[in-house]
Amino acid sequence: MPAIHVGNVAEYNSAFGGISAGRDHYSCLAAFASPRPGLVVLPLPVPEWWIRHLSETLGWGELRVCGGLAADGQVSAALAGRPELISSEATVLAWGHTPAFDRIRPAPAGVLDCIRRFESKRGSHELFRELAPGRPGIRIAAQRRVGSRRELRGAAMPYVLKTEYGVGGVGTRIVTTTPPPRRVRGLLLEEYIAGVANPTYDAVVAADGRVHPVGTGAMTIDGTRYQGVTIGPGALPAEQVRTAAGFGAAVGTALASYGYRGWYDVDFVADRAGPLVPTEINLRLTGPAVAFTLQVALDRLHGAGHVVRTLDCLPLGARLPSTALREHVTRLAGRCAELGTILLVTIPTAALDPFPYLGIALASRTLRELDEAERAMRTANEALGTMFTRYSSEHVVTAVDRRRRRGAPLWRS
Repeated sequence: MPAIHVGNVAEYNSAFGGISAGRDHYSCLAAFASPRPGLVVLPLPVPEWWIRHLSETLGWGELRVCGGLAADGQVSAALAGRPELISSEATVLAWGHTPAFDRIRPAPAGVLDCIRRFESKRGSHELFRELAPGRPGIRIAAQRRVGSRRELRGAAMPYVLKTEYGVGGVGTRIVTTTPPPRRVRGLLLEEYIAGVANPTYDAVVAADGRVHPVGTGAMTIDGTRYQGVTIGPGALPAEQVRTAAGFGAAVGTALASYGYRGWYDVDFVADRAGPLVPTEINLRLTGPAVAFTLQVALDRLHGAGHVVRTLDCLPLGARLPSTALREHVTRLAGRCAELGTILLVTIPTAALDPFPYLGIALASRTLRELDEAERAMRTANEALGTMFTRYSSEHVVTAVDRRRRRGAPLWRS
């Protein structure tokens, strides 16, 4: 029976990540929580063309999407008032377990406590220290809590300051100059690792406590912010794959002993000296989970061996209403197909933001084809921005805003 996917990303982040809930484009990624959804519940409205695009590209058939359920991101609270959406027999996959979602589908005993303990950057670091001895290829970065700015005087720079809870790089900063930031009390001071790559390992702790590996990938990080991942043959050197998988599985076994059940990942920095340095644990669905799900779906349709790259925040170049965005995506997909690559939109809802962007996934047979397709997309989006600037994008956007206020269609086909 197809599963129900619940996009409660902002709700999860506000419960465990120290980030206020609100407008939540990232929840669109919950559509890819399993290879075959039946219903996807999202906080924001999504365009009909995107739903058709997913179903046709991935062979999903009829897909129901309930969008616009919770503009404030609190999806589980909104679901509580819509009991008809979730039957007692259905498999329900949330982005992550939260106290609010637990009232709809209770998690196994210990799951919520385990999430709170190990989503903490301090808690995960303590677990890493316990597991690292005797594991070649793993090094643990030094970390301590900061009590005052005075404690940072003389600290070797650069160094990293982290809030205890944070997701996707939010709450983490690399400090390269003096004086130290004004507010540091309670932050975590961590050794800076000059990395050459950012591996990640994903797995699932099943109901019986067994750890089932999903795979490894090479994350793209901009400063401290997660941007996407590449998975498949050649994405990481073989030695990094073995090291990340061995340590990541050990983390999963430890999490299972504390009561955790569900998807998790362990993120690393590859030290220039060779070892992998684990940096955090995510006890939920993850950005890389999307790539793995798409790989499974496309391998089933077109044969095994796909290399997949996700780009969660690809600058669009100009603000585009829904019909114009669909036309632009159609052109991008055609160009990618010429390069031997499948294009899939993963986040369609940020195209009218002040800094518009798309979430994109690319799938091909080689890394070279992925690189060519990504370059072509970025070039097309930059050209789009140049065109709108030359034509006066301010006029276009103002006209769109006027039509929205009148309740008229945003774009004439």
